[in-house]
Amino acid sequence: MSPKASTAEVLQIDDREVRISSPDKIVFPGPGITKLDVVRYYLAVAEGALRGAGGRPMVLKRFVKGIDQEAFFQKRAPEKRPDWIDTATLHYASGNSAEEVVIRDAAALAWVVNLGCLDLNPHPVRAEDLDHPDELRVDLDPMPGVEWAQIVDVAMIAREVLADHGLVGWPKTSGSRGLHINVRIEPKWDYREVRLAAETLAREVENRAPGMASARWWKEERGESVFVDFNQNAKDRTVASAYSIRPLPDARVSTPLDWSEVRGSHPERFTVATVIERFAERGDPAAGIDDAVGSLDGLLALAEELGPAEKPPKSSDGSGRRASTMPLIEIARAETKPEALEGLERWKARHSEVVALLHPADVLVDGMRGSSSLWYRIRVNLQHVPEPQRPEQEPLEIDYDPWAGREWNRQ
Repeated sequence: MSPKASTAEVLQIDDREVRISSPDKIVFPGPGITKLDVVRYYLAVAEGALRGAGGRPMVLKRFVKGIDQEAFFQKRAPEKRPDWIDTATLHYASGNSAEEVVIRDAAALAWVVNLGCLDLNPHPVRAEDLDHPDELRVDLDPMPGVEWAQIVDVAMIAREVLADHGLVGWPKTSGSRGLHINVRIEPKWDYREVRLAAETLAREVENRAPGMASARWWKEERGESVFVDFNQNAKDRTVASAYSIRPLPDARVSTPLDWSEVRGSHPERFTVATVIERFAERGDPAAGIDDAVGSLDGLLALAEELGPAEKPPKSSDGSGRRASTMPLIEIARAETKPEALEGLERWKARHSEVVALLHPADVLVDGMRGSSSLWYRIRVNLQHVPEPQRPEQEPLEIDYDPWAGREWNRQ
């Protein structure tokens, strides 16, 4: 996380000893936060962090090269681990399985942070029942150009829809630009049913706030809206949980909120320094979440009423892939986001007359999951460019193949 390693420090956490390697490494250069500071932050908010991630198998998202480098995702628990670190074996849709870490106490929390984990990425299931989620996750993901007030308005509508169907939503900042709403549910529905309930919620939010919210899966069709990302409830997906530190320069934190404070709670207000103080003063606003367990019966009944979601048309090339309804061109595929954005700037320099006509949401930057890390794709939607002025698809500015040498792993 920073150049120079230092001697290890051993922390006594309850009846466990946890070794923190290189405690003086600088993780966040701006605020000067060290690796040991990160561990101490998590110990200070352990009650809330464990409420969100405790008892759940989790993917280890490790920032071993610092926050300015891509993390790598480690599903399998390290072979060398203390005997008090719990695990659970998950079976993935791909047919593979992985024995994943399950944290249950503050010592285990400190241990995963020592591995380079900044944010915690648990599955929505308990280790005792891996087939039936007990949490429905609402991820409000704003498109470029969307202001905080619009995100809040959509969150309030999502809260209404949940309440109308007998569910209680617990909001938190995502730690980036958006909001999450977590909902405790009875662990009696499988992943397919939970995802269907989440998609139905998203469709109903869009119905109540057309143009402001979107349930459209294809990014180019959303415009300047807040995407209600129902696919975060698909099997194998994880989301940064409560009190997770995000890899942003200001050490921003995904922070639980009371509904009464959501409107004024811009994400940048919540950092490692401010959240430690906030937690000490008021505790966890989500403390009651485990006592508010609800049923998906209402949303699943609404799913029947709405009928199947509209499917996109298929391509005419015989591939079976969907055909986009928008005029898209692809600009770059890159290993890192900065490289992808550099490619975009080169394309913009050649097409300044086109750039002037684009709306913020017309530039589509996608973080794509590779075999163990993200790669980045940039596309441009030419919907606001008159057809005679639309540039043709050109050779990609950067043409990175995330599967090179891994042909066996393609789907």
